[in-house]
Amino acid sequence: MIFAAIPLAWLQLIRERMRLVVALAGISFAVILMMIQLGFRDALFDASITMHINLKADIVLINPQSTSLIAMKQFSRRRLYQTLGVPGVESVTPMYLDFAIWRNPENRKTRQLMVIAYPPDADVFNLPGVTASQEEVKKSDVVLFDEAGRPEFGPISQWFKAGKTVTAEVSGRKVTVGGIFKMGASFGADGNLITSDLNLIRMDAQRSQGLIDVGLIKVEPGADVRAIFQRIRKELPDDVKVLTKKGFADFEQSYWQSSTAIGFIFTLGSAMGFIVGIVIVYQILYTDVSDHLAEYATLKAMGYRSYFLISVVLQEALILSVLGFLPGFFLSIGLYSLTKNATSLPIGMTVDRGITVFILTVVMCVVSGAIAMRKVQAADPADIF
Repeated sequence: MIFAAIPLAWLQLIRERMRLVVALAGISFAVILMMIQLGFRDALFDASITMHINLKADIVLINPQSTSLIAMKQFSRRRLYQTLGVPGVESVTPMYLDFAIWRNPENRKTRQLMVIAYPPDADVFNLPGVTASQEEVKKSDVVLFDEAGRPEFGPISQWFKAGKTVTAEVSGRKVTVGGIFKMGASFGADGNLITSDLNLIRMDAQRSQGLIDVGLIKVEPGADVRAIFQRIRKELPDDVKVLTKKGFADFEQSYWQSSTAIGFIFTLGSAMGFIVGIVIVYQILYTDVSDHLAEYATLKAMGYRSYFLISVVLQEALILSVLGFLPGFFLSIGLYSLTKNATSLPIGMTVDRGITVFILTVVMCVVSGAIAMRKVQAADPADIF
């Protein structure tokens, strides 16, 4: 068949160039919508466990009534120290979490942030800035500031790097910034401070060293973490919950995914982008088929079967999916960068997300083509001529 060697689908698409441009713009919009929604959703989950994945701990204790980092319940520190009697446990560290009001030293405006505290001799985080400034938090009213937090906290990082002595108020108490680190904002906290447990008690007189929010347990090198985890679960009463480090991260992600509407909203937004794309591509293909219905009927009269004509429509759909995906992909990268700078959320393009949205784009266009095919099948030479 001579038409098999002719790129009929491509020729039909470029015949109406303005229609093609509108189609690609619509598909790109659908791609951007899916990319942004999935990007926000992933950023939510990634930001929520930044602290968890940087902890130098193998096993974690929390109160069973705790639901997330923003709603931790306290439990007795004695439960944590009980685990030192379990063979294979190397060290334990009590951690305290609290929210405090930070006053921007530049414009005096206030904003809430999370304070993370623990004994200053403990090695808790895999964060270079924290390790380098470990000695500073041993001093009274000295804190480490999260430079990856929102800019509303003030130009703390710039001042500190310039050699200035940076002081601010935290919950009405004057503190000095003794170092900076990078953890980043999340949907639960716009920024973070790290300090010693004693400094936290100075900020909040209601706190007690005997009640902690998280208990961190390190096992001895080469020890069987799973076996020690099971032993601790067996020996401790039900007033504490024992988690692995991964289980602690899963616990946090589960809260944001299933106990809040945020994860559902972003997933729904992606689905809406998919549906919008189907409608746009269908309208384009349907119009194209309608405009060339006489030509399709002629081909049928010449002996070409319906599957050949259907393949032409599917080829158009695939071409549109590829050409529409590319600008949407690159524009999404730019929007990710803009969003990251504006919100300090860890949002960026990933290979998995790019592949996922590309597959969704192809499916979206193929589904639209499949719906538009009904018009091709109805092309009857006897009716048209």
